[in-house]
Amino acid sequence: MTRVLSGAVLLVLAIGVVWYASAAMFFIVAEVLLALACREYVGLARASRLNAPAVLSTVAAGVACATFTQFAASWPLLLSLDIVLAVSFLTLAGYQMFAWRPGIDAVGSAAAAMLPILYLGIPIGTMVAIREVRGPQGLFLMMLTVFVSDSAQYYSGRAFGRHHLAPAISPKKTIEGAVGGFIFGAVALGVIGMWWLPEVPMMGRLLIGVAIVIAGIVGDLFESMLKRSAGVKDSSTLIPGHGGILDRIDALLFAAPLYYIMLKNV
Repeated sequence: MTRVLSGAVLLVLAIGVVWYASAAMFFIVAEVLLALACREYVGLARASRLNAPAVLSTVAAGVACATFTQFAASWPLLLSLDIVLAVSFLTLAGYQMFAWRPGIDAVGSAAAAMLPILYLGIPIGTMVAIREVRGPQGLFLMMLTVFVSDSAQYYSGRAFGRHHLAPAISPKKTIEGAVGGFIFGAVALGVIGMWWLPEVPMMGRLLIGVAIVIAGIVGDLFESMLKRSAGVKDSSTLIPGHGGILDRIDALLFAAPLYYIMLKNV
């Protein structure tokens, strides 16, 4: 019952924020989610015995998110991101050099400190940019595709699953479940996109749907790998019955940048 209730609340909040929040409010919500996700990520990194600075990594990811959002529809984006990434990487590298002590994995800790920029900051920034450029329907179409795909993977896997997809990472995921996710996710985007993405032909929408599902599965498995490495079941206990923020957005983090790039070229 707890899982169902918290899931219903999450769904209502997600729909309300995506469809009805102002641009400024949506950006604030995105940055709050980013901060919470960074907190969970740092917890996973430290549980894996890696030295990740919570404040610096979160600030760097937040600045990258804001930069992408600010310039997503204009030409200075690439230059601005280059500057932000360069300054952030130099700052984090400097921190790691002064914080390093014998016995600390320098390579792993440096990578762990810098990863939130690419893993969290830019993907969440692309979600804000998608909503700005394509409207709430453009963003919600991607979210709905991932949701349909996740549900199809679960039920297809339970009904037909025989062959493990990535047993070392997620023993319950199956190839048959993934196939079900591909079919239903692509069809969902292809059909619903008739109203929310009408300028893209059906075949193009189906290809975008398949790409989103692939990216979502990789994102899900990637976060599962982080949790397995840290020896935990969920990224946190923030959401009763559902784990943490990372557990809810893991597929979107990989799907959003790919979706954004594909939309920019249609």
